[in-house]
Amino acid sequence: MQGTVYKSTGSWYTVKSEDGGFYECRIKGKFRIKGIKSTNPIAVGDEVVFDLERVGDETVAVISEIKERKNYIIRKSVNLSKQTHIIATNLDQVFLLVTLNNPPTFTSFIDRFLVTAEAYDIPVVLLFNKMDVYDEDEMVEVDYLIQLYQEIGYHCIQIAAKEGDNIERVKDFMIGKTSMFAGHSGVGKSTLVNALEPGLKLKTAEISQQHLQGQHTTTFAEMYDLSFDARIIDTPGIKGFGIVDMEEDEIGDYFPEFFKLKSECKFNNCLHLDEPKCAIKTALENDEISWSRYRSYVQMLTGEDDNYRIDIHKER
Repeated sequence: MQGTVYKSTGSWYTVKSEDGGFYECRIKGKFRIKGIKSTNPIAVGDEVVFDLERVGDETVAVISEIKERKNYIIRKSVNLSKQTHIIATNLDQVFLLVTLNNPPTFTSFIDRFLVTAEAYDIPVVLLFNKMDVYDEDEMVEVDYLIQLYQEIGYHCIQIAAKEGDNIERVKDFMIGKTSMFAGHSGVGKSTLVNALEPGLKLKTAEISQQHLQGQHTTTFAEMYDLSFDARIIDTPGIKGFGIVDMEEDEIGDYFPEFFKLKSECKFNNCLHLDEPKCAIKTALENDEISWSRYRSYVQMLTGEDDNYRIDIHKER
């Protein structure tokens, strides 16, 4: 039998078969010795082959094969720093939820996320959430960020998940696709899923006022079928986002506005730092490229603030 993994708890996997039935599956031990360094060789979104086996008086579902992945999102394991943890696989797009405060989402986090998604051809839509609570000055700042990222070519949508504002526009992007919601804890991922599909009633939590951080309400990634022909993967909050396995001379290629100007640099291997006749530095000085984007680029190049790594990988 074949199916798709909808939930993983580390020891059991909920798989939806091609005929629509759900099975609680285990995996054969051989997956753990195939050179996969991840703490979870199977993740939500995986297409798998499983068999029903008779064990004593019980029938047990056992996963015997993982189909080739289109892509996957991976991060370092929290408890075992030398190992990695796959969050989700086979995505059509990712929605990155951004909040100006409660909790704050910094441009460095956004840019690291976007660069990695660019590297593996996964479209990202930026959702600016909690628009119903911002004052006039904060609205101006959100408008600036939206203009910045729209000019680069990213879709940006202003929403208020708690109030249900602009939810229909988000739905339009999701129809017929498997999407993932990502962002810091507390940005409103589960609240948004509930707004899209009220019947799910996912658990949500209030922001910690002491630290202005969200509380983890999603422990494991889980996929849901929605009533409007869409699938969503709700994930645990991400504290930080660093790039993995990317050569320094290719990082700039995943900034679309840098890539457009790259051919105008004097040197083919220009890193856009101190090299003469650099088109990116010229554009920066002429305010044609955002300083926040350039600062993010330099941080990625030098490895600053890169102690919490997460990446979107494409199977080779």
